[in-house]
Amino acid sequence: MGASTTASRVWRRAGALLAAATAVAAMAACAPVQQAAGPSAAPATDSFGTPADPAAVQEGGTLTIALSAEPDMLDPTQSRSLYSRYVFSTMCEKLYDIDQDTNIVPQLATALPEVSPDGLTVTIPLREGVRFADGGAMDAQAVVTTFERNLTMSGSGRKNELGPITSVEPQGTNAVVVHLSQPFAPLTAALADRAGMIMSPAALQQLGDKFGTAPVCVGPFRFENRVAQNSIDVVRDPNYYDAGRVHLDRITYRIITDPSIRAANLRSGDAQVADSLSTQDVPSLRTAPGLTVLESNSLGYQGITFNVGNVAGLDNPKGDVGTPLANDPRVRQAFEMSIDREGLAQTVWGGLYSPTCSPISPDSTYSSDTAQTCTPHDPAAAKALLQEAGVQIPYPISMITSNNSDSLRLAQALQALVAEGGFDLQIQPVEYSALLDQQDRGDFEMLQLGWSGRIDPDNNIANYLSTTGGQNVAGYSDPALDALLTQARSSTDRAERVRLYGDVVTAIHAADPIVYLYRQRNLTGVSDAVSGVQVFPDGLLRVAFAGRTR
Repeated sequence: MGASTTASRVWRRAGALLAAATAVAAMAACAPVQQAAGPSAAPATDSFGTPADPAAVQEGGTLTIALSAEPDMLDPTQSRSLYSRYVFSTMCEKLYDIDQDTNIVPQLATALPEVSPDGLTVTIPLREGVRFADGGAMDAQAVVTTFERNLTMSGSGRKNELGPITSVEPQGTNAVVVHLSQPFAPLTAALADRAGMIMSPAALQQLGDKFGTAPVCVGPFRFENRVAQNSIDVVRDPNYYDAGRVHLDRITYRIITDPSIRAANLRSGDAQVADSLSTQDVPSLRTAPGLTVLESNSLGYQGITFNVGNVAGLDNPKGDVGTPLANDPRVRQAFEMSIDREGLAQTVWGGLYSPTCSPISPDSTYSSDTAQTCTPHDPAAAKALLQEAGVQIPYPISMITSNNSDSLRLAQALQALVAEGGFDLQIQPVEYSALLDQQDRGDFEMLQLGWSGRIDPDNNIANYLSTTGGQNVAGYSDPALDALLTQARSSTDRAERVRLYGDVVTAIHAADPIVYLYRQRNLTGVSDAVSGVQVFPDGLLRVAFAGRTR
């Protein structure tokens, strides 16, 4: 049978799955599963939003945001999810941030770091007169305290991101000096995310590992309340050093996992902002009166992670999972060969999302042809590889995925695709927070999840696939890959890093602990009732300086 005939049959089957409200969707209490919109959903020009004009916004009021998933713990050291980063962006400023062109810019720092000629000493100047939400001084010692917690706390997701730091010391009250055992190129980029969020020493001393229950940082807003699986409230912080830029009194994040309900709340005015719009809703929302869709290419990816060695949970020794899927890369390679990424992008996402085979964005200055190489879709070759591996065909495999309708549409399409390659995929939908717990424990065979992306490739790879990576839920360990990542981290030569990351992606494809599927566009709905909402390529909702429109 010809390839085009096979592809047509597969996508007819996928279409049938996507067109029905299947039993899987019913279990998740989702809206009926439908095919994605067609060409009308084609990508539009990037739109990041614009800062609020103080003359055009009211003082005071509440902004309600319909959030697509519940954040995990609101602790910058331990947090893992994009959704916690949304909330942090209003109440936990960082040493550095990025702008809409993905340039690193100072935030709590006053300038980019000064790096010694040997690359082993990094000096960071700090703002003066800054106070935490509890009134304490944000000074050099507070920054040192945060670094030490991130580097030493059990379960820290930041330790690997911070690299080979040997010590951090205050230099007076308004600068810190970071000492490294070897140069570490991604450090500034890491400090433009959770690793750079400075926490109140007083709150850390009082709360310890429960800091996330009542986080205290520096920000335009401070934490007020959280109702599990329902909402999070932050309120204006009078201690904020640039309080004149803050217009809102309160921001409420309402957890609404169903994308159709998020869109409905946006249309009705019950929410003024909705993140992660479904590609099914985007075409109509683009033309809806009183609404704007902010959209841009993402730095991140969505993919499939296989459990190849996570037998006892994160921070515990890796072991033998005991399955062909875990122990034989040919089985994982066959799975990748079974996937028609182009078909997924068109049929499931209406062409709004782009296929990818790499953790490195093609827009990155560290990208290359090698880093963007794809394994061809070839279900016949996939079956042959499974036969070579000597496994049962169809090979049974289970996948956990979030129980929202978009994730289930993807899962159902994958189920149809990989059947042609010799796999019997069983879908296990779970709540997003439960999925994070299961992946950490190693309680999965395969999972579908993504990463919102960072501007330095190291932050998209090392944390997930280096042996000591803080989010290596796959339990993957390859000394050769570790060595490549260390070389790439240590080099300050851009051309060399580009070459090394091409080698890294080649090594990942050879083992396939993670199979990359597609890149989302950041799709955020905003009501004209609010001004000043911005979303940059890092995907973060920037709402701290927004205001209700006059």
